[in-house]
Amino acid sequence: MGADLRRQHGPATRRPRALGTWIAPATEALGLSQEEVPVDDLLTLTAVIARRVDRPMAPVSAFLVGLAVGRGADPQEAMKELTGLAQDFA
Repeated sequence: MGADLRRQHGPATRRPRALGTWIAPATEALGLSQEEVPVDDLLTLTAVIARRVDRPMAPVSAFLVGLAVGRGADPQEAMKELTGLAQDFA
């Protein structure tokens, strides 16, 4: 999905300046590797949600994806599902 999501919806925005200095300590604190975090896909997801639904729902949606993944969902499928839902949101 990653490239498909970005191709369909365009790049989220430019990569945040703090990305390089934030991801390393954040993933380490949570016992994760940086490679496990699909940053570009999450940024695209939250950008779509912010534009199509409501800006405050973007971080909530990222949390929902994380919760679903923690319960066994595929990360790419969870992001694809919410992106599709946001596209159809009235």
